[in-house]
Amino acid sequence: MTLHVDRLGSGPDLVLLHGWALHGGAWSSVAARLAARFRLHVIDLPGHGHSRDLAFTDLDSLAAQVAPAVPEGSAVCGWSLGAHVAMRLAEVASLGIRALGLVASTPSFVTRDGWSPGIAPAVLEGFRRDLRRDRIATVRAFLQLNARGASGARACVRRLEALIGERPAASGAALAAGLDVLACTDLRTRSAALSQPALVIHGLRDELVPVEAGRLLAASLPNARFVGIDDAAHAPLVSHADALATALERLDG
Repeated sequence: MTLHVDRLGSGPDLVLLHGWALHGGAWSSVAARLAARFRLHVIDLPGHGHSRDLAFTDLDSLAAQVAPAVPEGSAVCGWSLGAHVAMRLAEVASLGIRALGLVASTPSFVTRDGWSPGIAPAVLEGFRRDLRRDRIATVRAFLQLNARGASGARACVRRLEALIGERPAASGAALAAGLDVLACTDLRTRSAALSQPALVIHGLRDELVPVEAGRLLAASLPNARFVGIDDAAHAPLVSHADALATALERLDG
């Protein structure tokens, strides 16, 4: 099986990467706007959506499977887990990634020594434990966290739940591996080497990845700008698609 990619629009190449448990369809509202400016490559990550039968074990193996679908010289925009993948792809010199969009992103999803703007490792471990017991309920709870704090949070949750049902559900193995990536990835010492122009875009009401994490990530990147979206939480691509698309239209300067 090969990685599923939806391609649309015309212009410079822009790859869109979704977050945990979702699929490329999560970008649909944003993609409808951006297709007038970019040639979009909207990917279902391994183990998710139409790429459900693919597997990964860590961030490196996840990025390695995505890389062949990324045209040389592309801009890459990732949301949440997808932002980790985007940053890993930006390290691959042969891809020549020209710009980065990092949405609801952080160098470290969990708190660590010297890093407080994250969730406690015990909270993420709770999700991993719950996932083994009841996958559907765990995904639903995570979707609620995505929307918590946003204006129109209930509508955002309903839309996220509807999106989940539009393509094959993420495999249990991919969900578990994705949580492992979120728990283990720490890009703090690597971000300074990412010289590409970058937009770090964050919902100012994000209760899953604190705004401070996004601001610190932007400060650590040599050529980044921070863009805050008022009233948005962790899923601005669903709750505030127009504002996010407007920000991404400036990805190439």
